[in-house]
Amino acid sequence: MNSSADIRQAFLDFFADKEHQVVASSPLVPGNDPTLLFTNAGMVQFKDVFTGQDKRSYARATSVQRCVRAGGKHNDLENVGYTARHHTFFEMLGNFSFGDYFKRDAIQHAWQFLTETCGLPAEKLWVTVYEEDQEAADIWLNELKVSPDRFTRIGDKPGGKPHESDNFWSMGDTGPCGPCTEIFFDHGADVAGGPPGTPEEDGDRYIEIWNLVFMQFDRNKAGEMTPLTKPSVDTGMGLERLAAVMQKVHSNYEIDLFQSLIKAVAKLTATDDLENDSLKVIADHIRSCAFLVVDGVIPSNEGRGYVLRRIIRRALRHGHKLGKNDPFFYALVAPLVAEMGEAYPELSKLQTRVEQVLQQEEERFAETLDKGMRIFEERTADLAKGATIAGDVLFLLYDTYGFPVDLTADIARERGLGADMEGFDAAMGEQRDRARAASHFEIDEGMAELADASSEFVGYDGLSNQSTITAIYRDGQAVETLNGGEKGMVILDATPFYGESGGQIGDAGLLSGTDGTCFEVQDTQKQGSAFIHIGVVREGGALSVGAEVNGEVDADLRSAIACHHSATHLLHSALREVLGEHVQQKGSLVTAERLRFDISHFEAIKPEELVAIEKMVNDKIRENLSVDTRIMAIDDAREAGAMALFGEKYGDEVRVLSMGEFSVELCGGTHISRTGDIGLLKIVSEGGVAAGVRRVEAVAGAEALSWIDANESRLSSIAEMLKGSREDVDGRVQQLLERSRKLEKELEQLKGKLASSQGSDLAEQAVDVAGIKVLAARLDGADPKGLRDTVDQLKNKLGTAAVLLAAVNGDKISLVAGVSNDTTDRLKAGDLLKMVAEQVGGKGGGRPDMAQGGGSQPENLDQAIASVMAWVSEQLA
Repeated sequence: MNSSADIRQAFLDFFADKEHQVVASSPLVPGNDPTLLFTNAGMVQFKDVFTGQDKRSYARATSVQRCVRAGGKHNDLENVGYTARHHTFFEMLGNFSFGDYFKRDAIQHAWQFLTETCGLPAEKLWVTVYEEDQEAADIWLNELKVSPDRFTRIGDKPGGKPHESDNFWSMGDTGPCGPCTEIFFDHGADVAGGPPGTPEEDGDRYIEIWNLVFMQFDRNKAGEMTPLTKPSVDTGMGLERLAAVMQKVHSNYEIDLFQSLIKAVAKLTATDDLENDSLKVIADHIRSCAFLVVDGVIPSNEGRGYVLRRIIRRALRHGHKLGKNDPFFYALVAPLVAEMGEAYPELSKLQTRVEQVLQQEEERFAETLDKGMRIFEERTADLAKGATIAGDVLFLLYDTYGFPVDLTADIARERGLGADMEGFDAAMGEQRDRARAASHFEIDEGMAELADASSEFVGYDGLSNQSTITAIYRDGQAVETLNGGEKGMVILDATPFYGESGGQIGDAGLLSGTDGTCFEVQDTQKQGSAFIHIGVVREGGALSVGAEVNGEVDADLRSAIACHHSATHLLHSALREVLGEHVQQKGSLVTAERLRFDISHFEAIKPEELVAIEKMVNDKIRENLSVDTRIMAIDDAREAGAMALFGEKYGDEVRVLSMGEFSVELCGGTHISRTGDIGLLKIVSEGGVAAGVRRVEAVAGAEALSWIDANESRLSSIAEMLKGSREDVDGRVQQLLERSRKLEKELEQLKGKLASSQGSDLAEQAVDVAGIKVLAARLDGADPKGLRDTVDQLKNKLGTAAVLLAAVNGDKISLVAGVSNDTTDRLKAGDLLKMVAEQVGGKGGGRPDMAQGGGSQPENLDQAIASVMAWVSEQLA
């Protein structure tokens, strides 16, 4: 049982035998915690269970959770490749008790698994407990008979807050918390380092392999702790660390899983030294990058996508260090699938998709890396070892050249240089301030009272409702009354108005008071649990908190929005059917006029694919499928095949929207009752909006018919202009195109003849300067190609020559300079052109025998041309 795969399976089997539910790894994008960038521990998917906000059908669980620590609070990126145990991606073995067993069983399970299942010698294990946790200490010392010589009590950190200890865990400043007990493995006296809790503990002799957290208390804001009625257990053990112990190696990078990847990297980069740190970096990074793509993250310039881009680019930079300048990183997906595909079938299933994403990012970064490295070398050339790279240089590389700051810091560290991170953060802060100043928020961020406000949405079953006003805001401040003509925001206890969310815009309509007062609802937004009706009181009345109003949603607007929303669901399913299951929603907008749908897809959607997608949607519309909604438990919804969005938080119960068997999604929006109510869908555009993200825009229902009518009208107008019918428009246009191409060709020929005749006349104006025929003249009306052709003709006619020709078209000047090959050692065409271009407000360049440029000051051209003879004479003197 020494291979990584065997250890992984043995752990799950051990706890399954102890009545634990085996739970699959959750995605790296947390589905129930928007405060986390990535899933960084096994307990993340159970966080709501521990806090009591979620209930499961089981009280014990075990999992092997894939984790990433490469951004935010938990960020090991800069250490990867330089230490034996830091990774951006790792697998965490865990067992959990939700108010079931507690310390005794958790400790006994851990000891049994390590000493019996894994066969680790007890004398090689070292245990720590929290200093005040006598219960755990008794279990270890008196029941399991662990030697006191291999046992340490860890107290609070000197000068820290109470319970601020390496052996005391908390979810935050308040909430569930409790003591930990940790198990360490002793690598032996030949490795430097002392036992945990000693001044020498940072050495590598004693390595933590398992942490058992006992959620025992609930801490309030005052720091007071109350025992939990149902204490729980959360444990975590790194698979890579345990594999290193089992395989009797010191570094995680020496285990079987990593060795196969390191050898694959070495083969791709033609590297013989298998101890090269760059091989370790790349082997680590392919794991995090591949699984992030599997879980729906794509490279971008913000959020999770930016972290992924940073990791990819760090790997590519290390490939560059190994002499690999062409794409290679994507080719490591196949070896990774061979190692981990059986444990994680989703990796095998999406192998091609992952390869496409990584290869495209590699190609995108190739030019960036070369440019960024040149700038780095230029800006650090004069810095002595130990000096610091200024923050504005770090920001320049990041903002202009796409160099992640930690990549720059990584390179700097290798050169013995520091990095001014405070200066970089200041520059970033200034940029954020500029962006924030340019933003506009309808809802004042100072409306803190909304945190406790809530509204019941009753708009699924009807478009009107009698409600009570619970709050009114004007200019972001709570008020009791909103008078006629005043703009404001109104909150009701119950509302039929849908608040903007999930891409669907908010409803509009009217709130009518019993005294005839009318509030025009122009938009509805959601903030927390509150629905905010934004609008204006019509003249002649006033609204007050506590008043009864009748809410009436604009039925036509709601119907048009629902039509486009339901069409979006059909479009989503059709896109996955035609393009592949890798397609995931990356954003959407549903209005009464159109729908916009962004998806993950790494190439333009082909015209024939768009035709197939549109046809599939309209086929389902004509089938008139029933649109059904069901409230289901989240687990049941997933088992039923309902699609959920990564990063969205769903409660215990969710709303599942089904359109026959074709589309099943979790959705809280409003919809039509049958697909036939949509009438028609027409895709109007498709294009890229970001790396790996395509945008499809479409219209449905009455808007689709209006779009078709407008295009029919345009087609009729074109046919009329072509003096033909709509049926033969394409033929008429083809005839026009062919005629246009023919005329353009004839025009080119005439320009060539004109240039040739002018060239012959111009040749007579050449002046001999030190044995070189020099000619500088204007040839107004000629285009750049005509100038180049004429320069070539003049060089051939004149022999040893230097020629500069200029043409003025409007306020733009075209310049071409040519020097015969036997003269380029004495005179360069680029130098000649630059001299003239600078006088006319321009620039240019090219080969020694031919250069091209332009200018924007025609008034200075004649003087510039007149200066050519003197300049050539000076160069040849």
